[in-house]
Amino acid sequence: MVRTTISIDGMMCPMCEAHVNDALRKQFPEIQNVKSSHKKNETVIISSREYTDEELRSALDKSGYKVISAQSVPYEKKGFSFFGK
Repeated sequence: MVRTTISIDGMMCPMCEAHVNDALRKQFPEIQNVKSSHKKNETVIISSREYTDEELRSALDKSGYKVISAQSVPYEKKGFSFFGK
């Protein structure tokens, strides 16, 4: 799994967040989780693969939002494990 944090210019409100999330889900159906914040001007994606800057720009430029930068790091889902009989 990969966690990609995208710095985005142009998000002004919660509707912008939803629009960015929808555009990314439409372009990349394999995304497992996406969350945007207009206050932080960023979007975080959890997915099975890493995306190039060009792919992300292509997905969002059409929607009127500008990708400033993107950074991907390995992601491991945290949770409880139960080892019982």
